[in-house]
Amino acid sequence: MMGRFWAMLRRPTLVRRLMVAQMLMLTVLWSLAVAYVLVEGAGEASNVTRGVLHAIVSVADNLAEQPQRQEQSLRAIDEALREEFEMGQVPELAPRILVWREGKLVYKSPDAPSGIRSAGPEHMEVVYVKGQAWRSRSLAEGTTRVTVLEVGGAWQFFITINSRGYYLLPLLISLPFLLMPAWLSIRLAMRPWRKVAQEVAARGPQDLRPLAFKPPHGELAALVDNINALLQRVDASASRERSFIADATHELRTPLAAMRVNVEALQGQAHDARQQELLDGILNSGNRAARLVGQLLQLTRSEVQAGGGELPRRQALDTLLQDRLAALSGLAQACDIELELQASVSLSVAGQRESLVSLIDNLVENAIKYSPRGSSVTVSLHAERGQAVLHVADQGPGIAPALYDRVFDRFFRAPQQAQPGSGLGLSIVASVVRQHGGTIQLHRGNGGLGLLVEVRLPLAEA
Repeated sequence: MMGRFWAMLRRPTLVRRLMVAQMLMLTVLWSLAVAYVLVEGAGEASNVTRGVLHAIVSVADNLAEQPQRQEQSLRAIDEALREEFEMGQVPELAPRILVWREGKLVYKSPDAPSGIRSAGPEHMEVVYVKGQAWRSRSLAEGTTRVTVLEVGGAWQFFITINSRGYYLLPLLISLPFLLMPAWLSIRLAMRPWRKVAQEVAARGPQDLRPLAFKPPHGELAALVDNINALLQRVDASASRERSFIADATHELRTPLAAMRVNVEALQGQAHDARQQELLDGILNSGNRAARLVGQLLQLTRSEVQAGGGELPRRQALDTLLQDRLAALSGLAQACDIELELQASVSLSVAGQRESLVSLIDNLVENAIKYSPRGSSVTVSLHAERGQAVLHVADQGPGIAPALYDRVFDRFFRAPQQAQPGSGLGLSIVASVVRQHGGTIQLHRGNGGLGLLVEVRLPLAEA
């Protein structure tokens, strides 16, 4: 279970590839944003705006005559700056302010370093006090000067990230939550692709019609056009092969019939027992060859009709069964087999009469051939859930259940099979059943003896 899960995860998919590409693109964007913040933090920009500096100068000037209120107001601004930058948990990272008036220091943040001298107004500079780097920015108006100190060095990165968090926070929060929308959007976008895949997967080996789904998308439309072109070429090639086989088998019937007539004529003139034996052997081989050619011709015609040769027509299956069993009654009598038909209802299917005749003849002939002398073959027909159900049961040796699927392969014969045959009878039946949209199954016969062949064909619409 775990092995299959890991194998599924390791198998490359387009959806996963697109998601990884999207995540990589977002990571690149996030990295560029971080780089921008770092460059901005290391440059001239300060986390304390010029308006704040101007407000501090104004307070210092306006309350110059009231030193106590001046100090209280400047301390309030100092505390407000700390709260604004949310440095309460790391007080060392908070900005510090120093205010001079007429060259005298009138306010200094409690933990601001001493001995700071700024280079000039509006100019960011880096100064060092006892090995600690500070970013200093000053504003001077009249005789009043204010300097703001911010921690420099590696700490500046965290200060800048904190003060510019509104740039990065949405991206950081959205990354995990983008996975599911990205997966859904890709799945929706690839829905036409899945439709094409499902239609191709639903096709059988004989269905070479062009794909019905016509996607409007340029990339997928090119793929569908190429698939349809390939199907058309394969269909044309298969049609040529079927026509060649049909023509070849048809042409073989005439010389085989002529050979049979000649051998039968020679049998009347041969008086030697050895010559009679040889002629009987030639006649039997010719009959087997003629039967094989006939079955090949049936199979080819069935496949041609399945490919859209003849339009299906309404066929009375019960009447067709009566006709074919009457035609095969001579064979049954010769083999001392009793044929029994159980069809009390009139059922019709849509199909080709010649194909249905092949289906019935092959099933009944096989049942007669493999049944022991003195036994019976039962053919029954009834309706069930919109389908015509045809049963052909014999009392022969049956087929091992392990071979139920193999016996429908062309030229396959069950091992230790005593009866002669070509192995094409059930292949022809299966081809006709597919052609008519039905199903075929093999079962044990009644009482566990013999073989029961069950064919289900859709009933024709009334």
